[in-house]
Amino acid sequence: MKSKMLVTIIPLGIALGFSSAVFADTEKPWEMTAEVGVIATSGNTESTTVQTKADIKQRTDRWHNHYVLSVLFQEDQLTREDNTTTTEKTAEKYFGSVKSAYQLERPDTNLFVFGSHTEDKFGSYRKYSTLAMGYGTRLFENDTMKLDAEIGPGYFRADRVFADGSTTRESGTLLRGAASYKWEISPSAEFNQTISVEAAEENTRTVAESSLSTRINGAMQMKVGINIANDSTVAEGKKNTDTTTYVNLVYKY
Repeated sequence: MKSKMLVTIIPLGIALGFSSAVFADTEKPWEMTAEVGVIATSGNTESTTVQTKADIKQRTDRWHNHYVLSVLFQEDQLTREDNTTTTEKTAEKYFGSVKSAYQLERPDTNLFVFGSHTEDKFGSYRKYSTLAMGYGTRLFENDTMKLDAEIGPGYFRADRVFADGSTTRESGTLLRGAASYKWEISPSAEFNQTISVEAAEENTRTVAESSLSTRINGAMQMKVGINIANDSTVAEGKKNTDTTTYVNLVYKY
């Protein structure tokens, strides 16, 4: 259990320390949410799942910066053919992204640079890094809803996993498109939907996440959601789609 807690705390602590160092010096408007979810089962089936995420946004007159760091870790009790049991990791995934957007003269339009890196010990790709730049704009907005979208070219480099555990390096140009929808249902409830598509000749990676947050008190929220990640090209024996359903406790700064 101690090792699992370290997996949870260390990345989150790094993110908290980084944000404090950045914003203490600049004193610019910023917003941060830190969330954690732990699911443990025992009895006929024993498993432990830990998910953490830090989401930091910084806004100046012209620059809008966004930092995301997340960790997913799972251990399951497995039964061998001789009916003995063993505990093994069945999920270990790390994700980080940075986006810096420069606001243009027209409100809610920007030029952006985006970079992300994923390490997934049990996924169809062991490592997946992207770098993209392009144009973003707000497509729709009213008192309770807003929809933003962006598109631009980029480059990716990834290690695709074969059935025997070996990997092969893939790289090339891509076209990245993304959209973000936010709906403030009430003063205490909010719905968010995000989707990104990174289309390359070797693979198209699509990630979509839906979540509903409800406020418990001034800073604490409960968040339920589902994350779906799909790769169009995977090795034999690997699945194209990974789905994560979660219930997290969120603290908003």
